[in-house]
Amino acid sequence: MREICGGASAECRAPVDAAALREAERRLGRALPAELDVPLRETDGVADAYGTDVVWPLAQIVEQNLMFWSGEAFAGLYMPFDSLLFFGDNGGGDQFALVVASGRDDVFVWEHETDSRVWVAGGLQEYLRRALAGDGDWWR
Repeated sequence: MREICGGASAECRAPVDAAALREAERRLGRALPAELDVPLRETDGVADAYGTDVVWPLAQIVEQNLMFWSGEAFAGLYMPFDSLLFFGDNGGGDQFALVVASGRDDVFVWEHETDSRVWVAGGLQEYLRRALAGDGDWWR
């Protein structure tokens, strides 16, 4: 992941240690997909040239997913989020997630205004290359 950040105007943070990853998994009640676990060992999130967290720090990944999975705040508004693991956003409310229920590495965007879930990349590295090279709503 650092090689992708190095080729773009992006900030890669310090890596996450194994203990923090295991604690995050304990809190989430599930293992992090390898597609996200391995990159977090290199950097605790990635911010683009505008400061948008295209990959959130681990603490934010945990807090955001616990909020979305609780169902209480969103149950009447949106389809369930149980099969998604959110990990980043575009700075405008749309959020990016891996599908965790199927074992797929695909990245989807959840568009908060329509509750649509749209495929945007075949994996985290492809997502990062596209997100860091694009601007605004690059996935449309």
